[in-house]
Amino acid sequence: MRNIEKEIEEKLKEIERKEKVRILFAAESGSRAWGFASPDSDYDVRFIYVRPAEDYLRLEGIRDVIEWQLDEVLDINGWDLKKALVQFQKGNATLFEWAVSPIVYRTCKAWEHIYETAKEYFSVKTAVHHYLGTANNTYMQYLQGDKVRYKKYFYAIRPLLAARYIEENRCPAPILFEDLMKQELPENLRTEIAHVQKVKMVSDEKELHPQNPQIQKFIASELERQKEIADSLSKDRKEDWEKLNQVFLETLGGKIEE
Repeated sequence: MRNIEKEIEEKLKEIERKEKVRILFAAESGSRAWGFASPDSDYDVRFIYVRPAEDYLRLEGIRDVIEWQLDEVLDINGWDLKKALVQFQKGNATLFEWAVSPIVYRTCKAWEHIYETAKEYFSVKTAVHHYLGTANNTYMQYLQGDKVRYKKYFYAIRPLLAARYIEENRCPAPILFEDLMKQELPENLRTEIAHVQKVKMVSDEKELHPQNPQIQKFIASELERQKEIADSLSKDRKEDWEKLNQVFLETLGGKIEE
């Protein structure tokens, strides 16, 4: 039997060796981290790496992403630490998700310190707009036909529930779908979501199924409701760079215990 976790660890070591980088953090992203993978779901591995300090002083610059593998089983790519810190300052919701994934392949003390600092830069407005946009794009592109891919329902429901959580709690939302479902929802909607999820878990991801009227209605109404809320949110991005600059220099200097 294929040992995926061991294979992923070997890939991370190969990346470090060939790219001459140090991986600080690696985790699962996507449906497996969210808790609703299908039998044929791939593994979306995302990692944050750091290069030797002198590489950041090169005049020609260096590429800040590593796109290592993309096939039917493994999707592996990573961001340079400098890129990640810039994105944390911008309130990048996807990066905050990676950081709290329930499936972690690699971490260290340095990364824990980095994320503790980065949490101060979480932006409610940025995150809500991100999740609202994700849900709306999924709804408009994939959920308009008489038959739909049930996978796409969760790519709309999950971000809507995440946005709702953030609106109410003013902090990053849980990653697992079952945790997001702990919010107050109509029982008939819960029943329909559970039914669709059960079908999805045993179906091919590309298989088409009849629209679910209750879920369609929820998505449409929630998109409208949340757009009004998102537009009314005040700007809350932290503009200061000092703490992120400091943690970047500390990491490059190896001042944080591994």
